[in-house]
Amino acid sequence: MDITTNRLRVRPFRKTDIEDVFEIYSNKDTCRFLLHEQWTSSSKDEEFNKKLAANQLTQDRGISLACELDKKVIGDISIWYTEMKETVEIGVTFNDTYSRKGYATEAVKGVIEYLFNTLKIHRLQANLDARNISSANLCERVGMRKEAYFIEDFWNKGEWTDSFVYGMLISDFKKHFEMNKE
Repeated sequence: MDITTNRLRVRPFRKTDIEDVFEIYSNKDTCRFLLHEQWTSSSKDEEFNKKLAANQLTQDRGISLACELDKKVIGDISIWYTEMKETVEIGVTFNDTYSRKGYATEAVKGVIEYLFNTLKIHRLQANLDARNISSANLCERVGMRKEAYFIEDFWNKGEWTDSFVYGMLISDFKKHFEMNKE
């Protein structure tokens, strides 16, 4: 999977990306709403090797994609099939330094187009910590709809957290992307 947008290239990770990715995941604020802790110098090789191993999307295996701007990795998009037929889940993490410039929106739109047009998925979903307003806003900007708000449904990092579930069907994709082409 290799996707080019106006400003970005979205591709599987390479060994040379480790320092850029460490810059993203060593940030405590970035990792606040993620399922894992922030990376440390002692954990970065092990954690990054998981990203390298996730290099092809199959029914049994997810993929982690580097979002590259001018040869620097500024984001990570992970995609995996759920147990439901033709349904994938997406997770997005970007370097705070590059926020509020439209990069995440641009990258996710490119990935969405690929998922629906090339892989012919039926449904895309995102599950996120309800406190993660940036991710919720991103989901809405790319045309996903909030389908659920669960109260204290997930135990993470020593506390019960609320969750949002966002979704998009292929019919939503066609309406949203056709409407925005005009």
